[in-house]
Amino acid sequence: MHPSYGEVEYSDIAPILNQLEDSIMCLLKAGRCYINIILFAFLLSTHMTYADSKLLAHWPLLNDAKDISGNQHHGNDHAITFDSQRGALFNGRDSWIEISHTNSLSLGDGDFTIAMWVHTDSVLDDTLGDLFTKYDPEKRSGINLGIMNYHGVVCGQSNYRNVFFGLDDGQNPSGWVDRGRPGNTVYPMSLCVFDGDLYASTFEHGKDEAGHVYRYVNGTTWEDCGSPYPSNAVSALAVHNGELYAAASHYRSRGSALGDSENTLHGGRVFRYKGNQTWEDCGKLGDIEAIYGLASFNGQLYASSLYNPAGLFVYEGDQQWKDLGNPGGRIEALGVHNGHLYGTGFDLNYSGVFRYDDPNWTSYGTPPDTTQTYSFMQYQGGLFVGSWPTGKVFELRTPNDWHDRGQLGDERESMGMAVYNGKLYGGTLPLAQVYRYEDNNTWTNTGQLDTTPDVKYRRAWSMAVFDGKLFCGVLPSGKIYSYESGRCISHDYELPAGWAHITAQRKGADMKLFINGHMVNKKASADIKFNNSESIKIGLGQHDFFNGHIKDLRIYSTAIGQRKIKNLSQKP
Repeated sequence: MHPSYGEVEYSDIAPILNQLEDSIMCLLKAGRCYINIILFAFLLSTHMTYADSKLLAHWPLLNDAKDISGNQHHGNDHAITFDSQRGALFNGRDSWIEISHTNSLSLGDGDFTIAMWVHTDSVLDDTLGDLFTKYDPEKRSGINLGIMNYHGVVCGQSNYRNVFFGLDDGQNPSGWVDRGRPGNTVYPMSLCVFDGDLYASTFEHGKDEAGHVYRYVNGTTWEDCGSPYPSNAVSALAVHNGELYAAASHYRSRGSALGDSENTLHGGRVFRYKGNQTWEDCGKLGDIEAIYGLASFNGQLYASSLYNPAGLFVYEGDQQWKDLGNPGGRIEALGVHNGHLYGTGFDLNYSGVFRYDDPNWTSYGTPPDTTQTYSFMQYQGGLFVGSWPTGKVFELRTPNDWHDRGQLGDERESMGMAVYNGKLYGGTLPLAQVYRYEDNNTWTNTGQLDTTPDVKYRRAWSMAVFDGKLFCGVLPSGKIYSYESGRCISHDYELPAGWAHITAQRKGADMKLFINGHMVNKKASADIKFNNSESIKIGLGQHDFFNGHIKDLRIYSTAIGQRKIKNLSQKP
């Protein structure tokens, strides 16, 4: 075994050592005993062997998936294109690398470091997906490392280019924690992570009340970031081109059995956040009353109409929006998957899923016994869709190819979904419960988040992953709750496009995450220990196939120092 010594890798100087050894052997055979040379070689070899013993595997990924550490952890590559400069190209569809399990790669009991160079494009037409996993979904045990890029959750885009690192040992989580109620909201309609913070957009029911955006501070405290427009709701949030956008709407609250709001001002406008309580008007979308979905796709910002007239719109700058039409009915939640923009439907004969390819629409059909489709989430590379009135989640593969993934308890509507530390979670109506998918088409109830008495509907609607936890907003209490399974940390800032060096590490009781040589988050790991016999997967995991390049991936059986991490991150 030949891991690193100081700032030098064995693989870099192995040819020199081999050549030196050959030279010494020639000298010995010739009877010329140069003691100093022999002693030098012996000491150098001893130092290198001692220091390099911590490098478990090293995959340059320039020409193949071979391990050059000397430990023979070679990978089996699937649909990978190798490049001697840019490394392994993962196409986001079916590319991944598998490394068979060995005891030395268990990583469950001690310190470890996972380091790699990652390249992502600035313009995305897909999720970014998983980087490295060694995870047993049945036992909820192992490691998850990836980049969250979540669309269609439900109205908005909850996470955009956020790096996630999680460990789990299958123990029962502690449950949901009350994180307070933003303002007077009865309905946190969208959650979004932006520039290191979690934001919530609200529907507020009173005659003289308007929708607001709030920033989470800590505990149960939320800071008011203002009301972009005096309509009763801010229905959707999304990050686009490094800025936060919000959709102002008039929400017809009788749809949630709350009675009509006395604030009847129509919305249908989008705003850009300028800091503090300042919002810049980006214009109105035709003659629409309310906006359901916002999504950044292929370098452009898209929005959809909640009520008739139906429409999909694209932002053209300043205050201009172009109406792209509709497939014959309303397009609601907006999802991005494998190079395409998708929309869910609410109307008779248009209640399934549609794909938009300018200027055409393709119908993917409607799941069985479904009259409305609500949300999107990629899980294990597939596209999952929430529905009404069966409370089921379906996986969509090709047009009219729907796979029933089970009902969430006895609930009638499955709404916001998110992949969190290796598992898929979904919220429900009418009891505002959150369920965890168990991979055999069954779901486990993690708790009821809203117990408001004497109401018809309770919704577990909006979701986002922030500070290593899963957050969920509920109606009608208006509260937001958090949940942690295992131990997780996240980088709640947008990972810049281009090359980035990512290092995930466990050191004693701590988990650490480094971006470009700098520690960006740290959390006590609570002594998480796990053992599973799952293979290591590079570019695939519980969320989605990775979309981008990876090279120079290394695993150490120790927590390497920050100087070493800094050195690895100096150049791709």
